Amino acid sequence: MARAVARVLPMVSISSQLTPPPAISVAFGWRTVETQSTFSSRPSSLGRLQMFSSGTQRGCFSTASTYLRQPGPLGAFCAALRGFRKVRRSQAARKQAGKDKKLELRVKIAIEEGMPDDHEVMNIVEMLKLNAPMAMKTAFDVVKEFEFKTRDRSLDDISNFERIELSVLLCNDEFITKVNKDWQSIHFPPNVRFIAHDAQEIDKPILNFGDIVISAEAAARQAVEKDHTLLDEVRILVIRGLLHLMGFDHNRSAEAEAELENAEELVLRSLGWEGTKGTHDTAICRNLELATQDGKIFNVAKKAGSLRFYRPKFSYIFCDMDGTLLNSHSQITRTTAEALREALLRGVKVVIATGKTRPAVINTLKMVNLAGKNGIASELSPGIFLQGLLVYGRQGREIHRRSLDKNVCREALLYSQENEVPLIAFCRDRCLTLFDHPLVESLHTIYHEPKAEILPSVERLLAAADIQKLVFVDTAVGVSSVLRPHWTEATSGRASVVQAQADMLEIVPACTSKGDGVKLLLDHLGISAKEIMAIGDGENDIEMLQLASLGIALENGSEKAKAVADVIGAANDDDGVARAIYQYAF
Repeated sequence: MARAVARVLPMVSISSQLTPPPAISVAFGWRTVETQSTFSSRPSSLGRLQMFSSGTQRGCFSTASTYLRQPGPLGAFCAALRGFRKVRRSQAARKQAGKDKKLELRVKIAIEEGMPDDHEVMNIVEMLKLNAPMAMKTAFDVVKEFEFKTRDRSLDDISNFERIELSVLLCNDEFITKVNKDWQSIHFPPNVRFIAHDAQEIDKPILNFGDIVISAEAAARQAVEKDHTLLDEVRILVIRGLLHLMGFDHNRSAEAEAELENAEELVLRSLGWEGTKGTHDTAICRNLELATQDGKIFNVAKKAGSLRFYRPKFSYIFCDMDGTLLNSHSQITRTTAEALREALLRGVKVVIATGKTRPAVINTLKMVNLAGKNGIASELSPGIFLQGLLVYGRQGREIHRRSLDKNVCREALLYSQENEVPLIAFCRDRCLTLFDHPLVESLHTIYHEPKAEILPSVERLLAAADIQKLVFVDTAVGVSSVLRPHWTEATSGRASVVQAQADMLEIVPACTSKGDGVKLLLDHLGISAKEIMAIGDGENDIEMLQLASLGIALENGSEKAKAVADVIGAANDDDGVARAIYQYAF
C-alpha cells in the first residue's frame, strides 16, 4: 500500500509516495480506543455532512470503544488498529447502494504501549472518542464550503465510500523520534506527524484516511508556552493533522501556509475549540536536547514534567550522596530535587547508599522537602549508611550492623591524639572525637553530620559505643601523601581504607563494601539487581555500580569508578543525578 508521509512543526512535507524502510518493522505495541460516527450523505458529492439538523434527523452519531494491548509492527499500524477488511466491490455495485446510504466516520484512538496510564492523557482519550469524529466531519464541511486555492483536491468526492477510517496515536517524544528516523531519517521529534494511506483510484468501499501521530509530551510543553490546556493543544494538532491529510501543505508557499492557518481557525471556531493562529513556524525542538553523532540519535533528553509520558525502566534507584546527589557545596539543587520528586511520583523508589549517617541524610533531604513519609529518607525507610556497615530495611528496622576492630580503633585514636590530626568515630547515629577542630566542625556545618561529641580520653571514647568506621580529616595533600600510605600498611589484613572525598580517609572493617549492603537490602526486600539503577562517584561505589543493572558514574568521580560503570553521567555540579534519571530511568 502506498503511503504519503509528511510532518508538522518543524514544517517539512513530502508529496511523493514513500515506502517504509526495513527498520520500520521494529515491533511496537499500542492500546486502542475506537469510536465511530455514522452520517447520512448524498452520493453525488461531498455535501455538507450534517450530524444533526432541526426537525428531521438526517444522520445518526454513535460511539463504541474497546481497549486493546496489541503488539505489532509500525508499518502495519493502520491495519492493526482498524482490522481492515480487504473488500473490493465494483463501481456499479457501490453506486447501486442508493442515495440513502450512510457514511461512517470511524476513528480509533491509540496510546503507545510505552506510555503509562497518565490521568490527564486518559481523560484526553475519552474526550477524543467524542471529539475526533466531530472534528473530522467539520473539517470536511470547511474544505467543501470555502475555496482554498493551494489545497490538493484529490479528496473532494467521498461519495463512493461507505466508511472513512482514521487513527490517532498518542505517544511520547522518544517514540515519535524513532518513527521519524525510521521513515525519513529525521533526527528530531515534531509534535505531530501524519501518515496518509489510500490512493483514491483504489476501488474499495473503505477509505483508509490515514494516521495522526501526536507526541503528548511535546504537546504538553507547547500547551504551557501558549497558556492553554493539554487537551486544547491535542485538539489543535488533531485538526492540523486532518487538514494535512485533506491536501493542505503549508510548505508549498506562503499562501499555502496562510490558507492552512485560516482553515485551522475555521474548523476550531466551528467546533468552539480554542485555537492559536500563526504558530506553524514554531521551533518545537528548541526545548529538546538531542545527542547526535554521525546522524544517529542517541537520546532525546527528557525534561522536568516529561516523565509522566514514560514507563520506568527500573523499580529502584540506589544513589550515593557526597559527590553524587550533593554538589560541591554539599547541596541538592532544585533541578535534582525536582527529578527525584518526579521519579517518586512515577512509582520509582529511591534508596540512599552512602558513607554518611542516617541523621545526616535526613537533615540534607529536609532542605528540599524530600525527607519524611512521602520522601526519600526517614527513620521508617530503608537505606544503606556508613559504607554499608549499617543497613535499615522495611519500616526502618536495622537488618545489618558491622563494627571495626577495637585494636585498630585504639591505634588510630592514639595516632590522632599524638599527631593532632582530626579523627571522628562514627557510631550508628553519633559522632565522637577527642578534641575540637575546625575540620571536625565542618562535618556538622557543611556535611550535616551529627555534631561531634568530645570525649576526654581514648579509653572513654572506646567505651562509649561500638565504632563502625573512623574518618581522618586533613588536606587533600596530607591524605594522599601521608595518611593513606601509612594506614594502608598499618591496617593490612585487619581493616580497609577507602576515600569518598579527597580530604578524608576512612578506615572500615576489612572487605567492607557498599555493594554488600545493597545485596543485603535487595535480599531483604525481595527484589533483583536487574530492577535497580545505581548512581555514584567514588571508589566506595564500585561494587554497587557493578551490581546494578545499570551503573552510572558521574563525570566528577574517581577513575576507578568510571572504569567499571556502564555509563558516564554529567558531573554533580551539572545536575548529574537529574540528568541520569531523565535519560536512563524512564
